[in-house]
Amino acid sequence: MAVRGRATQDAVRADLAEVFRRDYQRVVGVAARVLGSRDEAEDVAQEVFLAFGRSAVPAGEAPGWLSVAAAHTALNLIRSGRRRASREETVAATAEVVAPDVAETVLTREDRSRVRAALAGLPRTQAVALVLRHSGLSYAEVAAALDLSPGSIGTTVRRAEAALRKELIRHASSD
Repeated sequence: MAVRGRATQDAVRADLAEVFRRDYQRVVGVAARVLGSRDEAEDVAQEVFLAFGRSAVPAGEAPGWLSVAAAHTALNLIRSGRRRASREETVAATAEVVAPDVAETVLTREDRSRVRAALAGLPRTQAVALVLRHSGLSYAEVAAALDLSPGSIGTTVRRAEAALRKELIRHASSD
C-alpha cells in the first residue's frame, strides 16, 4: 500500500478522528468482504487508519484511498496466508458440538475458501475493482479510488468476474 506524500513519522492528522468516524464501517466492510471475518477486517481497518493517520492524503480523497487500502491490505493478508492456521483452529475450537446441518456448513466454508483463493489469484487491479464494486461503491467511486477512467470500470469489473469464474473452475478441477 503506497502512501502518498508521507507526513512526518510522529505527526498525526488533525482530521483523523472525523475521517475515522465517517469511513470506519466502509473500510471494515470492504475488508470483511475480502476476508470473510469481521475480526480480521477490524485488524485491517486498524492498519489502514494508522497508515492514513501518517499520510498526507487530502481529506477529500480519503474515502477512495481508504477503500483501496483496505482491499489491498486484505488481499495481502490472504495471499500471505498469515494467521490462517490460527483462525481455523479457533473456529474448530469454538464450533458448537451440534450444528443444524454440518454438511451445509462445511460446503459453505469450502465455497467461501475457494472464492477467496480465486480472488487472490486475480490481477490486483481486477481484484480490487471487483471487491470495491461489490462493496457498494459506484463506478465513479471505484474509478476515482483506482485512478482509472470511469468508462473503463464496467469492463474491468466484467473481466474480473469472468477471471474469477475461470479461477473457480480451475480450483474446482484441481480438487
